[in-house]
Amino acid sequence: MNTQEQLIKEVTAKAEKWLSDAYDAETRAEVKRMLDAEDKTDLIESFYKDLEFGTGGLRGIMGAGSNRMNIYTVGAATQGLANYLKEAFADLPEISVVVGHDVRNNSRKFAEIVADIFSANGIKVYLFENFRPTPELSFAIRHLGCQSGVNITASHNPKEYNGYKAYWSDGAQIIAPHDVNIIDHVNRIKDVSEIKFNGDKSKITIIGEQMDKDFLAAIKTLSLDPEVIKRHSDIKIVYTPIHGTGVKLIPESLRNYGFTNIIHVPEQDVPSGDFPTVESPNPEVPSAMAMAIEKAKETGADVIFASDPDADRIGCVLRDKNGEYQLINGNQIVMILLNYIIVRNRELGRLQPNDYVVKTIVTTETIKAIADNNGVRMYDCYTGFKWIADVIRNLEGTARYLGGGEESYGFLAESFARDKDSVSAISLMAEIAAWAKDRGMDFLDMLQDIYLKNGFSHEVGISVVRKGKTGAEEIQQMMKDFRLNPPKTLGGEKVCLIKDYADLNMTDLRDGSVTKMDFPTTSNVLQFFTDGASKVSVRPSGTEPKIKFYIEVKAPMATKEDYDRANALAEQKIEAIKKDLGI
Repeated sequence: MNTQEQLIKEVTAKAEKWLSDAYDAETRAEVKRMLDAEDKTDLIESFYKDLEFGTGGLRGIMGAGSNRMNIYTVGAATQGLANYLKEAFADLPEISVVVGHDVRNNSRKFAEIVADIFSANGIKVYLFENFRPTPELSFAIRHLGCQSGVNITASHNPKEYNGYKAYWSDGAQIIAPHDVNIIDHVNRIKDVSEIKFNGDKSKITIIGEQMDKDFLAAIKTLSLDPEVIKRHSDIKIVYTPIHGTGVKLIPESLRNYGFTNIIHVPEQDVPSGDFPTVESPNPEVPSAMAMAIEKAKETGADVIFASDPDADRIGCVLRDKNGEYQLINGNQIVMILLNYIIVRNRELGRLQPNDYVVKTIVTTETIKAIADNNGVRMYDCYTGFKWIADVIRNLEGTARYLGGGEESYGFLAESFARDKDSVSAISLMAEIAAWAKDRGMDFLDMLQDIYLKNGFSHEVGISVVRKGKTGAEEIQQMMKDFRLNPPKTLGGEKVCLIKDYADLNMTDLRDGSVTKMDFPTTSNVLQFFTDGASKVSVRPSGTEPKIKFYIEVKAPMATKEDYDRANALAEQKIEAIKKDLGI
């Protein structure tokens, strides 16, 4: 029997167990269709492994099977989490959780099942009445004093995906030791009969409008210049939620800040898990912003903002002096926000010696320059806002958090929520647009000023998609090859430093020295630094079937007039680096 035949035999045996009466009729019918099909691709992809409850929860394609998002994989995750909560908080008279969800297909269904399972385990549940932004769930956990929370969302993934994010009592996504302990409890669920699906409605409280008000009131406190908004309250802001949850709160937050001229993209205000007007509901993707840009051209808007389906990521398009609209990337969004927060705090006399900012290791090093040049401490952490939240947790009460972000269009301006937040980020970006206009500037002017003061950098992110079982194996091999045969040069510059977060070794190729890096755990990330200050980071995605490359290069920029030339030089260097990497 060859390998393929053996695999088909194994997945068939596994799938046949899903034909029992323990599973609902719809699931049984779908599994039977896969078993009966001549082409076994769907069967293999649905059953070749169990959908893993990883350090961030679950994320996968919806459908029947052990490797799919469905009521049984969601149920097992929730039962395992409930079992661990009862162990971790055994001394509490009552354990409570918040459950939220986005606009995706099946999200409400999964959220209600999660609520039922928690309640059936004697846990009090606060269930949002309808879809809400992810950061509001994080806020609600802290605001209500809950021990945990679950959000049903697959963020900006394609429409066939859904996901399950687990949160701890501080409002952050779970990290050690809780992540490993929860995974252990989830893995102990061996049969659907162990999942308590029959909820106790007396344990479920519906929340919504009041939590919205409390969250928006907290976001309003982040405003650093309400007077400048009064002077420019009528700036034209185009906003699109790209069919997602942001439609609930972001226009209201902008009005709450004092902005009066919010221009909608009506077709994209319609909440839909099918995301009908875009190929990808991701503000990183230029095509997702196309309708908003058209609306801005029609109306002469000053700036365009977007949020992804669960409203934790922000997209931004600025209008230059020629009236052209330009997308700015995630690194630039973080730079603009942190620069404003630091500068404005200084103007107000609020900057303190123990203030700090946070960025992820794959985010631009220009942020470190901004922080250093303003006497503000900067911390590096792993990709993902759970790690930014970990820094906040560790410094709570001893230092003031000013803000933190990552290149993937995420920013957190507050500590009252502990996950990236486009509601507060867009509100502050609108304030920055007014602040710039008050000074006869626009976002591009501000960006150029930042580069002139802190050095020019240009960044690009490249994702190489490899789907399915063979794709996962190919990604593993690529990482292995980079470790065994690291590049000696990148874009004509000599590689002088390698950081491998899998073993936390930093190797200086100039003298051969190896030192240990101080990080809370290991991670499958490689970084190469050149003698020309270029940085290349390589990591497999934890949530999607892809391997990601983050390239950052420098170029000379002495005046604003050098900006276009610096970009052109940087792009040439990036193309050379891509060629060296074989991507």
